[in-house]
Amino acid sequence: MAKPPVKSTERSERDKRLADALRQNLRRRKAQARAREEATAEPPAEKPKT
Repeated sequence: MAKPPVKSTERSERDKRLADALRQNLRRRKAQARAREEATAEPPAEKPKT
């Protein structure tokens, strides 16, 4: 049996939610990558006291 056609408004709402979720996921992954880079970066060398 064939499914009833999906309304275009329902599909566009679904697409909008998906796009928002993908953007949030991308931001979260970038933030995690930045945090990982900062954690593994070498600490700055101490300045000699004069």
